[in-house]
Amino acid sequence: MMGVGAVRQDVKAMILTGFAGLVAGACSMAIGEFVSVYSQYDIEVAQMKRDQERGGGRGGEEEEGLPNPMQAAAASGLAFSVGAMVPLLAAAFIKEYKVRIGVMFGAVSLALVVFGWIGAVLGRAPVVKSSMRVLVGGWVAMALTFALTKSVDSNHMDWV
Repeated sequence: MMGVGAVRQDVKAMILTGFAGLVAGACSMAIGEFVSVYSQYDIEVAQMKRDQERGGGRGGEEEEGLPNPMQAAAASGLAFSVGAMVPLLAAAFIKEYKVRIGVMFGAVSLALVVFGWIGAVLGRAPVVKSSMRVLVGGWVAMALTFALTKSVDSNHMDWV
């Protein structure tokens, strides 16, 4: 949405792009997570078979601890969707362009801090360091998206 916001002030275009990004991103994250976790699952099953052939495997006990690709995919897709809803909801109700961009930036910044905090608490990591890392990473991503889209629109779209 920041990329489209760099070149279009129309709220409908931003919301449509945001929704498309939500769907594409959630699908991409879920499918990527599924492939990754399923690959890990295959590796662990193969290792368990090798261990059983050598007489060292415990059988059913180990299988209970295997990663579930479908759960991982669902969690990843849901997490992305929740995060992507923040700018959509922030932008949906504001018609004034500059205010919309500012509110989106503020809402996303707050969400990034909260997501960093949640990750730190769940991972028992330093909260401030984790929150700041997520916040700054998000700011860099938004700034690059805004700047690159603005650059492409102003320099290379004359032929369209």
